[in-house]
Amino acid sequence: MKKYLLLAFCLMLSGTVSAQTDHYYLRDGNHVRHLKISHVEGEITVSADVDFEPNPSEEGHYPCSAAISGAAKSTGENTLVMKKHAESTASYCELVIDLTDNGAKVAQSEGCDNFVAGLCRFATDEGKVLAKIK
Repeated sequence: MKKYLLLAFCLMLSGTVSAQTDHYYLRDGNHVRHLKISHVEGEITVSADVDFEPNPSEEGHYPCSAAISGAAKSTGENTLVMKKHAESTASYCELVIDLTDNGAKVAQSEGCDNFVAGLCRFATDEGKVLAKIK
């Protein structure tokens, strides 16, 4: 009987996983950005998606949506870098994410143009911050 209880207890412990997910969101007119950062057992995964409808001042442009996800590395106390290879070209999209207690700022490399079209971009505009959803 003790063996079965010990076995059941060990199975419960092995099934517990240390995980945390944070969501960030920015709506700027008709432009929406969402960022999800997951920490699972020491590994960091970043997922970013954008949905852009042209604002009235952006006449002649078309709506667009894009998403990207992949493993990220911590390059500083509050900085993450995610690189994703573009299958169609020999380039990488690199997102640099600066985190604060209440939000995140995202910068993107030129290679990210292979993942987005038109008005879409993963980077936040100057002075804009994705708010952390609590």
